[in-house]
Amino acid sequence: MKQTYTLKQKYAQFLRILVPILITQVTMSLMTFFDTMMSGHASPADLAGTAIGSSLWIPVQTGLSGILMGITPIVSQLVGAGEKNKVGYHVIQAIWLSVAVSLVVLLAGALSVSPVLNSMGLEPKVHHVAFYFLVAISTGIVPLFGYIVLRSFIDALGQTRISMMITLISLPLNVGAGYLLIFGRGGFPRLGGIGSGIATAFTYWCIFLIALWIVHRKEPFAAYGVFGKLHRVSLTKWWELMRIGVPIGFAIFFETAVFAAVTLLMSRFDTVTIAAHQAANNFASTLYMIPLSICLALTILVGFETGAARLKDARQYAALGIGTAAAMALATAVLLMLFRTGVAQLYSSEPEVVSLIKHFLVYAIFFQMSDAIATPTQGVLRGYKDVSPGFWISLLAYWIIGLPLGYFLANYTSQGPYGYWIGLITGLAVAAVLLLYRLIMIQRRIASRLIHPAESPIG
Repeated sequence: MKQTYTLKQKYAQFLRILVPILITQVTMSLMTFFDTMMSGHASPADLAGTAIGSSLWIPVQTGLSGILMGITPIVSQLVGAGEKNKVGYHVIQAIWLSVAVSLVVLLAGALSVSPVLNSMGLEPKVHHVAFYFLVAISTGIVPLFGYIVLRSFIDALGQTRISMMITLISLPLNVGAGYLLIFGRGGFPRLGGIGSGIATAFTYWCIFLIALWIVHRKEPFAAYGVFGKLHRVSLTKWWELMRIGVPIGFAIFFETAVFAAVTLLMSRFDTVTIAAHQAANNFASTLYMIPLSICLALTILVGFETGAARLKDARQYAALGIGTAAAMALATAVLLMLFRTGVAQLYSSEPEVVSLIKHFLVYAIFFQMSDAIATPTQGVLRGYKDVSPGFWISLLAYWIIGLPLGYFLANYTSQGPYGYWIGLITGLAVAAVLLLYRLIMIQRRIASRLIHPAESPIG
């Protein structure tokens, strides 16, 4: 990354950071997309089982990954401030933290997965697939969280193309392993949805080992000496990482967990409805990679400019990013309305399932519009290290407004399963408005500091 002076230069640098992140996020989402699609063609029960398993796993994965991603604004601000000698120490502390987090997740999963699934009253095959899907995923937790730290370090240096290449390499590995194990090809057993869990864990190990080698051996990463000295655990640094990462992680957790909660609440509906909901939700999650990628790019760029005390430049990046997200959301919304029948047929060939998916996809369009504002805005706030408000806004919007409203509409009106989606859309809209308001407040505070330069810069 480098200092820019014009809007054209800023947009060019924004795109250089964004495009590899977007390719990376879409590719990672495609892994889930192909696993879900293949599980759906194995059987509706396999699709429903992986839906339940994913609904339990994804909030944990994304929430805790968010905690570990707290290293991104720390590294970007250190680099912007010219304090590169401190970067390696912070990264190794984040890796130690990732190991501790992994062990806690494994212990919690061992104690809670069976009771949770048993309480849901699932059909026997759906229960079986969900349980062993989660068992398979658990074997890849340690490398996954380690990779999140290494990728955050790589991206914070502006080297997002490296993360892209790692993910592009892993996609055919994931899809190939999933195909062999889900359908029992090449002499492997036919495991259905469980096979997708094994393939995913295998992929986690691959991307971790590749990233480990790159950070240790290749420039510019090797110059930071992340593994040059095996530093002891520092609880003080853990606290610094968690002070930034925990609000980020919980904000992400509240958003992803509310979607998971909806899937679990919908388990009272028939298998076809669960499968259709999961398919539509999976496609919506794939589209969500656009605003999420912009969010990640803005955290890096705003953090870099803030660390260098170029607060006007940080504000310009924020406007460019949020505007780009809104424009892309409008474009994808139009395309989805035109081609939703084809999208639905990607997930199933059964007419009843396809019809339900098409209905759910209409609601997914409204998700995009709010996500285009809320998610990039969170990225800007994280670049400023202003992370606590996002936590409280997510809690309010999703769990106090969105989910209760959805539950009411689904159970006490004629909306049925669509009521949950209406509740989620409402929560997302509230989050978008409140986060944008918070950003305006922060930027006004920054403007005041520009007028009174004796005050220290934010962050």
